[in-house]
Amino acid sequence: MANQQIIVSLLVNNHFGVLTRISGLFSRRCFNIESLTVGETENSKISRMTIVTYGDEYVKDQIVKQLSKQVDVKTVQIMDPANTVVRELVIVKIASKKSERTEILEAVNAFRANVIDFSTNSISVELTGEISKIDAFIEYVSSYGIIEMCRTGSTAIGRNGYCLTEKKKTIKGGK
Repeated sequence: MANQQIIVSLLVNNHFGVLTRISGLFSRRCFNIESLTVGETENSKISRMTIVTYGDEYVKDQIVKQLSKQVDVKTVQIMDPANTVVRELVIVKIASKKSERTEILEAVNAFRANVIDFSTNSISVELTGEISKIDAFIEYVSSYGIIEMCRTGSTAIGRNGYCLTEKKKTIKGGK
């Protein structure tokens, strides 16, 4: 089977060294991390990680097996694309001449982005959405000149009752 996108969600203990051990595991196994997001959950002792990588069924199985062995990992789940909402955040500082501001602001509105800073030479914008929407916005505003940009990487959550909980150690595809 060909390489496919794999979105892995983890619940881990929220303390020092956990991120290093998880990323080191990927490095030792020669699995590339396309994006990685980490943040505290509703429980301050637990963090949620979303890791995006690519691989076949073998790679997917190895990721689950190896992550499940980690002491600080509470739950490992390969997110089922059909039951998952995936979003990314980007903040872009766009060069703006006075004559171009109206066009840029029209694009901001069309993409449902938000202006977060406005100066004489630039407009800073935040946008959340699917990766294709983020990429399209970046492509559009690049013609004006991107001064600076920050992307969070993907984060994912299950739809409806498809949830990541501490009750299950490993779940493949939400089954």
